[in-house]
Amino acid sequence: MSDLALPATISAAPPRRRRVRLPPLVIFAIGWLSLMLLTAFAADLVAPYPYTALDLRNRLSPPVFMGGTWLHPLGTDELGRDVLSRLIVSIRMSLLIAFGATAIGAILGVTLGFLAAHFRGAAEQAVLALVDFQASMPFLILALAVLAFFGNSLPLFICLLGLHGWERYARIARGLAVSASSQGYAAAVVQLGASPWRVYTRHVLPNIASTLIVSMTLAFPEIILLESGLSFLGLGVQPPLTSLGNMVGYGREYLTRAPWILLAPSCVIVLTTLSVSLLGDWLRDRLDPTLR
Repeated sequence: MSDLALPATISAAPPRRRRVRLPPLVIFAIGWLSLMLLTAFAADLVAPYPYTALDLRNRLSPPVFMGGTWLHPLGTDELGRDVLSRLIVSIRMSLLIAFGATAIGAILGVTLGFLAAHFRGAAEQAVLALVDFQASMPFLILALAVLAFFGNSLPLFICLLGLHGWERYARIARGLAVSASSQGYAAAVVQLGASPWRVYTRHVLPNIASTLIVSMTLAFPEIILLESGLSFLGLGVQPPLTSLGNMVGYGREYLTRAPWILLAPSCVIVLTTLSVSLLGDWLRDRLDPTLR
């Protein structure tokens, strides 16, 4: 009897939870993004010089790995400004623009998607028409027209970048909200007398948050690249402010004489967008129940 009961006892033991092993590229992405966030928050503390300080005696000084001195580890630009200090402040500015624009696009898209899912009919058709119009309009042309007509300021620039990609959030939010409305939990909450605001914010939104978060991580590098491109063309962040794209734009004139001016911000742009993309792909695989 004891021999027969032993397998049943073993099979009744609760299974051990499997530890999640992070791939090496994901570990690198998390480490790099943590470094960028820490640099952005402590930019004023870790920058060795004010980013606008001039040192004309050391203008176009090379970095340490090209024969320069530790006085300016990453060299100086055409006005003698320290490249490392400008890079640190540029990281903070670019991340601020990317986070702000991503949040604006997500809030706008989710709100319109929920409105389309709730009211249906004419409201849904109007939202879908706006989505199709936004998807068919080249965003660069729209950005050029807005900046040329209204001028350039940092709040306007962030809001303009926030209009990029909102239609993807609207489609996701509408589709998932319509699917949730047909399920039992949403109908039960409505029968209990909950307001539409409570239904969508307290019950529908938490159930679709994982999909929206993954979409935001995939859209984040697009915002960084778009900001860098517009700043490179002189339509983004304006002096005396600086950003990663702004540094690349000014450094292109000294590509043959002082390549380090644009080498540092270009590497940061590539590594940051790569890290966000790697982290977004990993989150998509982890949060998608069909891939488990």
